[in-house]
Amino acid sequence: MKFRPSLLLVMVFAVFIAMSSCVKKYTCHCNIVYSGAPGLPDSTSQEYDITDSKSGAKSKCSAESGNYTNNSITTVETCYIY
Repeated sequence: MKFRPSLLLVMVFAVFIAMSSCVKKYTCHCNIVYSGAPGLPDSTSQEYDITDSKSGAKSKCSAESGNYTNNSITTVETCYIY
């Protein structure tokens, strides 16, 4: 009977450690390319951190990718985790 509270405490601690180890800090890198008009800036890149599981970070980062057009200027963003 004396082992139950301590065993429960150890189990809760183990579950906490196991769940927190899945969450890490990942860097999302986005390449941005402009086209459609003269005088546009060269290609640029941006980076930002995402703290999540690997699959969650990958989906959040790739959601930032896309093609956008505004007044005949096309912007292509390609984002990936590294």
